[in-house]
Amino acid sequence: MRVGVGYDAHRLVADRPLILGGVRIPYHVGLEGFSDADVLSHAVCDALLGAAALGDLGTHFPSSDEAWRGTCSLDLLRRVAAMLEPAGWRLLNLDAVIIAQAPKLAPYTAAMRRNVAEALGVALGQVGIKATSTDGLGFTGSGEGMAAHAVALLQARER
Repeated sequence: MRVGVGYDAHRLVADRPLILGGVRIPYHVGLEGFSDADVLSHAVCDALLGAAALGDLGTHFPSSDEAWRGTCSLDLLRRVAAMLEPAGWRLLNLDAVIIAQAPKLAPYTAAMRRNVAEALGVALGQVGIKATSTDGLGFTGSGEGMAAHAVALLQARER
């Protein structure tokens, strides 16, 4: 078994949609980034890649490659999930947390879980997603940005 940890953070800016776990959330600002800036999906990708010793998101989908500009991060997650089996791994479970002062994300986490589980091709019960605030502390607490952490547990596939 292997454990991988993923982290991502993006600045909140005007004129961008807020997308987390593939869910478009109504809010007056969104996350700045080369792709759709979905911090949750990015953290999950890095947790999976790290556990499988396959590098990181930027290695596989660099921002220097215009082909990835504006990409839906759930598509990146599907591509990462497809790398696991040939590398000899399968996902046992994933747990992730989004750190944001606002908006309240609890009404959207069930849809995020469904999207992430579907993108990974696993059962809903293998994916945990939650959200928390930092009670006004740091860049997430001041509303400057959002972050996400993810932990993935992989098991070697039987050969």
